[in-house]
Amino acid sequence: MSERRRTDPLPLGGDEPYSKGLMARAFMRVGVSAVRAHEIARRVEQDLLSRQEDAVAIERVQELAVEVLGEEEGEKAVGRLRRYHELAELDVPIIVLIGGATGTGKSTVATEVAYRLGITRVTSTDFVRQTLRAFFSPEFMPSIHYSSFEAGKGLRSAEQEEVDPLLHGFLDQTRNVLVGVNAAIERSLAEGWSTVLEGVHLVPGMTAPVENALVAQCVLAIDNEDAHASHFWIRDIASDGQRSLDKYLERLSDIRYLQDYIVHRAEREGVPVIRNKDRESATSEVIELVMLAADRLQKV
Repeated sequence: MSERRRTDPLPLGGDEPYSKGLMARAFMRVGVSAVRAHEIARRVEQDLLSRQEDAVAIERVQELAVEVLGEEEGEKAVGRLRRYHELAELDVPIIVLIGGATGTGKSTVATEVAYRLGITRVTSTDFVRQTLRAFFSPEFMPSIHYSSFEAGKGLRSAEQEEVDPLLHGFLDQTRNVLVGVNAAIERSLAEGWSTVLEGVHLVPGMTAPVENALVAQCVLAIDNEDAHASHFWIRDIASDGQRSLDKYLERLSDIRYLQDYIVHRAEREGVPVIRNKDRESATSEVIELVMLAADRLQKV
C-alpha cells in the first residue's frame, strides 16, 4: 500500500474504529474551518454513540455536515471528501508541479495543497539549486549561483552582449536545475511517493514528461504589480528579514518580465495559469486540477 493511500482523509470506520480527530482533519483538508470541522466530528461521534456503532456511512456524515454548515456548503464539503476518497483509491503516486515567477505564492500554495491531499513531501526547485551549488563551483556552472532574475550575470561577457541576459541566464539556470528536479521525480516514482514540487524553474515545456503517475501542472501568476510587491513585504516579515526585501523590490520589473515569459510558455503548452488573488482560491484551483487529472486517469 502506498504512503499516500495511508493518508486517505475519509475515516468512515471499516477495519479501524472511528476517530474524531481524523474526521475533523478530513474536513479541514477540504477547506472547512477548524471550529466547524471539530463540531461536525463531535456530532458524528455522538451519533455513533447513540446508535452504539463504530462506523458511519458517508450519507449520514453529509446529513450532519449540512446541519453544521448549511445545505450548500455541507454538500460541497462532503462532495470533496468523496472525491478525495476516490483519489486515494487510484493508488498511484501524485505529482503536483506548481510553477511561477518569484514571489507569486508558490510555496504557500504548495504547502496547503500537500496538506489537503495528505502528501508529506514538498520540494522546491530552489532547494535543488542550493544542492547543486554545493557540488558545482561558479566556474563550472555559474548560473546556479545567482537568483533566477540575476542568472544573466553568469553568462560570458560576449553572450551578454549578443542575447537577452535576463532571459537567457534564467533559461540556462533552469536547464541545469531541471536535471536535479527530474531525478527527484524519478525517485518519487520508483518509491511510489506522492510529491508536490514548486519553483520558478518548473517552466512549461521544459519539464520532462512524467509517466505512471497522476500529474497536475500549473503556473501561478499575480496580475497586479502592487499585489506582487506586497508578497515580498510579507515574506520579509515572515523570514525576520533574512531574505533581502530591497533586492526583490528593486528587481520587480525583471521578475515580472520573467513572469510574462513563464505565463506565455504555459499558455502555449496548454498548462493552466492560476491568478493568485488569495491563498484559498488558488489552493482550491490547484486541488481541482488534481481531481480533473484523477477523472481523466479513471477513464483510461
